[in-house]
Amino acid sequence: MRSRKDTVRDYFDGIADRIDSWRKRNRYYHQDHVRYHRYLAGTGKRVLELGSGTGELLNALEPSRGVGIELSPKTAQLSQQRYPQLEIINDDVESLGKLRSETFDYVVMSDLVGYLDDIQSFFQSLRRFCERDTRLVVSYYNFLWQPVLRLGERLGLKMPTPEQSWLSLQDLENLLHLAGYETVKVERRLLFPKYVPLLSWLFNLIGTLPGINRACLAHYVVARPAAREHEQPLSTTVVIPCRDERDNIEPAIRRLPEFGGHQEVIFVDGHSSDGTPDEIRRVIEAYPDHDIKLMVQGGKGKGDAVRKGFAEATGDVLMILDADLTVPPEELPKFYNALQQDMGEFINGSRLVYPLEGEAMRSLNLLGNKFFALAFSWLLGQRFKDTLCGTKVLRRQHYQQLVKNRPYFGDFDPFGDFDLIFGASKLNLKIVEVPIRYRRRTYGDTKISRFRHGLLLLRMVVFGFRKIKAV
Repeated sequence: MRSRKDTVRDYFDGIADRIDSWRKRNRYYHQDHVRYHRYLAGTGKRVLELGSGTGELLNALEPSRGVGIELSPKTAQLSQQRYPQLEIINDDVESLGKLRSETFDYVVMSDLVGYLDDIQSFFQSLRRFCERDTRLVVSYYNFLWQPVLRLGERLGLKMPTPEQSWLSLQDLENLLHLAGYETVKVERRLLFPKYVPLLSWLFNLIGTLPGINRACLAHYVVARPAAREHEQPLSTTVVIPCRDERDNIEPAIRRLPEFGGHQEVIFVDGHSSDGTPDEIRRVIEAYPDHDIKLMVQGGKGKGDAVRKGFAEATGDVLMILDADLTVPPEELPKFYNALQQDMGEFINGSRLVYPLEGEAMRSLNLLGNKFFALAFSWLLGQRFKDTLCGTKVLRRQHYQQLVKNRPYFGDFDPFGDFDLIFGASKLNLKIVEVPIRYRRRTYGDTKISRFRHGLLLLRMVVFGFRKIKAV
């Protein structure tokens, strides 16, 4: 008896010369598929594509090193001829016997997993090609569409394909988990995969909405290797933006616990009028065993202060601590441990789990925060309960990548929170939230305006939709 794999190989050998015509017939779907992969992986990365077909997707990612593995000899030959800058290997993706040992930034599997004999073992075999920051991108179609797709094949509207496994998003996430990966984000796209002027745009816009998106055709899962060894202690830089916070300066230093390796504290003053810079200088002299620095903003706003502090930071780990101390400094070891133990790569504080102290947050602010938590969880494809908690932690190397990628979003965020959140999402970082007990301010006045900043949050949702969801 012929194996299923032989059947698949011979089938794609037989249609290799006709794949282009099928792609043109369904160019709207394929263009969206390529566009979203380019959003996820960017360009200029080291990319391994498994089941690379005729090479269009791998070429579109413009990799610094691109390797494709293709089962069909004829398809692999055609791909190599078209894209000589890529390395196309004719091999079985479930054995990868011809691929030398090396690691990649992204491992892409586009509409491949349904043809595999043992998906869990296949995912496990990919670990040797992964580094700490490697991301797997797995795309597959929604099996709710199976009757429609089969009808399209019979009517000559879609390229016929051999029988595939029935896999839901939950199946894919479970198989990745069993193979030692954890899901970073999930996305569903294309409620209407054919091009009809205006109608396609409208239906696919509606298809981004929660609940309705479960009917979309294309599913994407981004995952990262899990269960990694703990590192040696990491050095940290705690950036404290401050404006008119004189009486909070010394408590911030006195209450800051020791954790990790060397600790650096950078106060960034935003043109205070209450003597805050003089108090920082006094504290620097009073605590000579601490590495404390003072910087003064050239611009305005917390976002500008955070960027200035992060640009001068020397620690392996970058932390933000608001000078109002409503997030207690004593909580920072929780954030450090979550990052150092690799539970996540972007650690965000959440004030909305534990009961709030006194007037720490007004009722309308609380209601607004919960609404925006739902909105941003939908936007980012990862759970996000509290976007405006000031304490955010990430590795300096990831922040440097975020800075390089910043032109994608531009200078849009005076808070600084969304510059980091959207940037982390674009980098496919694993986002984890650490619940903290939010305290009442004891000195100074809040810098938050409920209505003005609430409108700004709405703008952030619209902006994020355009740059993240509607790509």
